[in-house]
Amino acid sequence: MCGICGEFRFDAQFANLDLVRRMTERLRPRGPDDEGLFADGAVAFGHRRLAIIDLSPRSHQPFVDLETGLTIVFNGTIYNYPELRAKLIARGHRFTSSGDTEVILKAYAEWGSDCVARLHGMFAFAIWNAREQSLFLARDRLGIKPLYFAHDSDTFRFASNTQALLEADDIDTSIDSVALHNLFMLHAVVPAPRTILKGIRKLAPGHCMMVNRIGDVREWPYWTLKARRPEAHYDEIEWRDMIHEALKKSVDRRLKIADVPVGVLLSGGLDSSLLVALLAEQGAKNLKTFTIGFEDQPEEKGSEFEFSDPVAAMYDTEHHKFHVPNADVLKRLPEAVRAMSEPMFAQDAVAFYLLSEQVSQQIKVVQSGQGADEVFAGYFWYPQMNDAEGSPIERFRPYYFDRSHDEYLEMVDARYAGKDYTSALIEEKLDSIEADSFIDRVLALDVTTLIVDDPVKRVDNMTMAWGLEARVPFLDHELVELAASMPPEYKLAEGGKGVLKAISRELLPAKVIDRPKGYFPMPALKYVRGEFLEFMRDVLNSQQARERGLYQRSYVEKLLAEPDKHHTAIKGNKLWHLAALEFWLQQQGL
Repeated sequence: MCGICGEFRFDAQFANLDLVRRMTERLRPRGPDDEGLFADGAVAFGHRRLAIIDLSPRSHQPFVDLETGLTIVFNGTIYNYPELRAKLIARGHRFTSSGDTEVILKAYAEWGSDCVARLHGMFAFAIWNAREQSLFLARDRLGIKPLYFAHDSDTFRFASNTQALLEADDIDTSIDSVALHNLFMLHAVVPAPRTILKGIRKLAPGHCMMVNRIGDVREWPYWTLKARRPEAHYDEIEWRDMIHEALKKSVDRRLKIADVPVGVLLSGGLDSSLLVALLAEQGAKNLKTFTIGFEDQPEEKGSEFEFSDPVAAMYDTEHHKFHVPNADVLKRLPEAVRAMSEPMFAQDAVAFYLLSEQVSQQIKVVQSGQGADEVFAGYFWYPQMNDAEGSPIERFRPYYFDRSHDEYLEMVDARYAGKDYTSALIEEKLDSIEADSFIDRVLALDVTTLIVDDPVKRVDNMTMAWGLEARVPFLDHELVELAASMPPEYKLAEGGKGVLKAISRELLPAKVIDRPKGYFPMPALKYVRGEFLEFMRDVLNSQQARERGLYQRSYVEKLLAEPDKHHTAIKGNKLWHLAALEFWLQQQGL
């Protein structure tokens, strides 16, 4: 797990190594163990390393292979690299390291761009081909690892976060109106290729990109998720057993492919609790688990210790609990926001940031439960959509969008008023998915697009801010493909995640399985009052906010007057949404 960046010039100039050095420095938190730079005429790469596999200097990056003329910078983990390495050795390739980085490079030398279809894991990488003067980039199927870029007539730059790209002084930092609409409709999700800034884009999950020496860019998908039933018929028990086996395999991969210990972020919910149980099934010993809690509000508890404690006791883990008072949350909020590659509205972003700080002091790799709700239909809005009538967008929009288009027009300045871009985008994406039913389409859209820029990005940003690698077994692409082919009634059963609850019956305490669906609680950002209200008032009334003029003042004042009464369909606080974007822009110096 690392941070990568680079520049490729098309204007007959040498790559700006000074700029790449500054970009690399902005990636330091992602890779505290080592730093590397590479320059070859029009190209320069930077790398910050978090050493997880092959801890020796042999896996230093940028990794240069003089034999093939290829150089790579890579962020992520390839879980099937030992098998690929054996195949490549059988084909005559020689290795100088024992890690997964060199395996990608040799795989590209052997199979070209088709190598990505053979990689099983989470990854974002760039390969410079000195002989062909071309740059190849790829991102994993589920977008677990980020890959941002900026492209103009003279240069192509890429990085693991937007902050590194903003080291250049020629990035267009004006607001993208379409992205702004997405952001406020989809609770901070801006699907690739857009970001909130016009001058920065991101490679879509499951896609590759090739850039040649005259600046032509070609992008294409190498993987798509289909939600079709298999030809063979399986009953509910058979589906449960197949999912259980796939989960065990996924957890085991993410346990064994590491040269350092692996722990678990144990929230107290079903998903992370099941990970602990599955790891125990796979023979994991002396497992470390970590839980964080916050202050209660009258409407909501701030911790789930009552659910995480029994799981830790049941499996005799080395359990660590952290309780954070609200005063500390507010004090540390600016740091968490500065660590965000893009604005995030989720109340648990700061929770992950503070938890990751503590965990990183003891361990380098954790498994986390993100993706289970989307893959296995765990959220309350899926049954609502399933039971609704009308066109796909009419069934989707009322239960997921954060506000109506009319309210959006009431909220933003006239400069950003436009069409209902988000409805058109979601309608197009739902229509493009090959699936057997509407709810199959919704789940496939969520897994391949929406969660990429919400929980998945959030976990990557907040853990990597502390040099902590988070592995997400529920987003193993083989497991995702299997779950997508399963009849949705087995997922929607028991109020959602029915198949996971069935698997858990013999593995977890009943109170963890049958509890109401929980959310990583950070109540003070949902029910806004006291010092949190004053903080948001200060942000939205600041001179910077007024000069930027994103919002209509009448709408801001309406929310400030009743801050804890304006919530979205999925229970987000609308005032926090407004403050979060403005505060992110301020913290990035924009």
